[in-house]
Amino acid sequence: MSCMNNFAGFSNVIRSSFTVARVLHCCSARWLAGAWLTCVLTMGIGATIPSTAQASPADTMIKAVKFDDVDAVRKLLAAGIDPNLVDASGMPMLVLAAREKSEKVAALLADQPKTDLGKLDRAGENAMMLAALNGETELVKQLIEKGGAVNKSGWTPLHYAATTGQDEVVKLLIDHSAYIDAASPNGTTPLMMAARGGHITTVKLLLDEGADLTLKNQLELTAIDFAKQYNQKDIADGLAARLEKIQMQQRQKDSRPPATAGGSAGNAGSAK
Repeated sequence: MSCMNNFAGFSNVIRSSFTVARVLHCCSARWLAGAWLTCVLTMGIGATIPSTAQASPADTMIKAVKFDDVDAVRKLLAAGIDPNLVDASGMPMLVLAAREKSEKVAALLADQPKTDLGKLDRAGENAMMLAALNGETELVKQLIEKGGAVNKSGWTPLHYAATTGQDEVVKLLIDHSAYIDAASPNGTTPLMMAARGGHITTVKLLLDEGADLTLKNQLELTAIDFAKQYNQKDIADGLAARLEKIQMQQRQKDSRPPATAGGSAGNAGSAK
């Protein structure tokens, strides 16, 4: 029986991992019979020679983006590689750069006229969203200046910044007209995400900028409920106190008699 039968079903890749010593050991009987050459050729000993194949430009690009190798990326772009290239998981290079905090590469890609700044990965995330999540203020600013959209349907950069308490990014986005009560697919708002994460300063910032404390998502949960569920007692208590104050002011407003022209004039006169 041929010694090859010992490796039936193995791929060439697996065969190549066997050493010359194992090949010779397997074929010792045939070696003694003077048939060693046939045995070696049958086993494919040539497969043990390392491959000299070079990585493709796409693979080189992906690696360079991950390691923030801006010089390599610049050369690849000059050679004509698509800045909107996606990796095997469907992640665009700009999104990958934002995720990996590859600041120099991200800035270079964002500056390319052909780069689609809003291109999404398979999870529906774009570069601005991940930059916001990671607190990459300069990249968010650059993307905005280059025309990147601050608002989008579903999850938004503001949600992502609020989730990790990135106050500087939150303020930047709001200053550029981010919708403060943006609703995720199930109606969750940035305020709810900030409360969930225990980010007190972010919660206060969003409220001061006009976030609606009374909103509920599709599960009928408010920001207070999020804080309670995730054991953020200080935030839950603070939000509850703020809500009570708002409701009291509303009750007082509703209980006031409607002002009349004569009444207003009389009040104005008595105040003198």
